[in-house]
Amino acid sequence: MKIPKYQRIQNDLKNQLITGKFDNGDKFYTENELVHLYDVSSITVIRALNELVKDGYLVRKQGKGTFVSRSRKGKRVEFSDIERFSLKDDHVKILSVEKGNDPKYLKELKLTDNDCYYRIDRLRSAGNRPYIYQISYIPERFILTPSASKEHYQSIHQRFKLDFDIHMSSEPYTETHEVTFSTPEDITQILSLKEFEPTILQIRKTEQGNSDIILEYAENYKHWEFYKFEITANR
Repeated sequence: MKIPKYQRIQNDLKNQLITGKFDNGDKFYTENELVHLYDVSSITVIRALNELVKDGYLVRKQGKGTFVSRSRKGKRVEFSDIERFSLKDDHVKILSVEKGNDPKYLKELKLTDNDCYYRIDRLRSAGNRPYIYQISYIPERFILTPSASKEHYQSIHQRFKLDFDIHMSSEPYTETHEVTFSTPEDITQILSLKEFEPTILQIRKTEQGNSDIILEYAENYKHWEFYKFEITANR
């Protein structure tokens, strides 16, 4: 099938953006420049630009022109936590395993009002110092032995691997990090935070590849002193 002109232009321009010909925030080609560059009509150029805007590669500013998006759209970026202590000092304590059906979390897990999930609360410590409070919401279907001892759920990834042959680290997920001063009071006390000290709220949702099944929805509150990360791009 023949590729439309606008799509060929779109693909070529996207390749230029991904390979770093332009820096974030740079002014992009004008419509007239692209018309002459590709020897096509302005309608074709505008359609190609509109597609790149829709995909997040470009932004158009009224009266100023078209600019390269300041986001990292289209760039290969690696994000990794840097633990500020030796991993051999990392300890996990399971605080509770409880069945629930709060509508808020049913929605996050794409479950119906008649479904249930299990909430698993864990506290991680570096030596004797607690640094992250982890709350995982797992659909009931993925908890085979809810009556097992708490230690049975020390590693949720291990449970998925052993019980369902699902490797969570290989499944697609989305994760956000934000500074929050709205940490629940009980978690604030457990993490030994002083008044007005923040935590980093990490929200992660893991899906099963090639399906719309949510495997885990997690809310983690990390002590700000233990939060450090590294970003590498275009390697």
